[in-house]
Amino acid sequence: MVTIKSAREIDAMRKAGALAAKCLAEMLKLVKPGVSPLAIDRACNEWTLAAGAIPAPLNYHGFPGNLCISVNDVVCHGIPDKRAFKKGDLVNLDVTPILSGFHGDTNATVVVGAQGAAKESEILPEVRRLIETARLSMWEGIRQVRPGATLGDLGHAIQTFVEKAGFSVVAEYCGHGIGRGFHEDPVVPHLGRPGQGLKLREGMTFTIEPMVNMGKRDIYVEDDNWTVRTRDGSLSAQFEHTLLVTANGVEVLTLGEGEVI
Repeated sequence: MVTIKSAREIDAMRKAGALAAKCLAEMLKLVKPGVSPLAIDRACNEWTLAAGAIPAPLNYHGFPGNLCISVNDVVCHGIPDKRAFKKGDLVNLDVTPILSGFHGDTNATVVVGAQGAAKESEILPEVRRLIETARLSMWEGIRQVRPGATLGDLGHAIQTFVEKAGFSVVAEYCGHGIGRGFHEDPVVPHLGRPGQGLKLREGMTFTIEPMVNMGKRDIYVEDDNWTVRTRDGSLSAQFEHTLLVTANGVEVLTLGEGEVI
């Protein structure tokens, strides 16, 4: 059942979202050659607890990490391990702190060793285009959010943008409602047809988080029952925000400092 958040719950969601944005920004600073995902996982635990929150992923249905760290062909749900990042790795960090009983959920993809304007020029053009397509496709979906719009409107906008760029959208994993629960109704597909699906209402909160593959959209889950990879071994990129449907449109609850809409 889709929940409509009260004014008090929305205020709590804003605080959780702001904390998630700060957590993500701090963890992304640690993504460097030679640093292991496990080191970032420990840092995320310490940072989150010090902020008075709880890392939602830890022990969620048995997940062993404080955040998801997905590298190169890992689409999502990557388990932090000891293998150090190498320059040029494509890395997604997905954080979800619980603050005062409410979840804030956000993620972003970066290239290891490419932080800073001078180094960004070293990213291969096709990799840069993949990352930008994933990020901009998320915003294409966000721009559709308003009362009366449908989930099909969001999915269609994302799918059309990604496929026009020559990439593919993962169908099996979607955005989701969020609030007191980590994953609430509705399921938010990143593919769809205009006018179809659930109509959005003021007070709904959910995520949009398209997973965009450089190759085909086919995926598989490893034997750990968590790690999702592209079947053809191609790179995958993802971005995510937690959103509130407002009377006139949308509010991004996990907007980072200085982030351009």
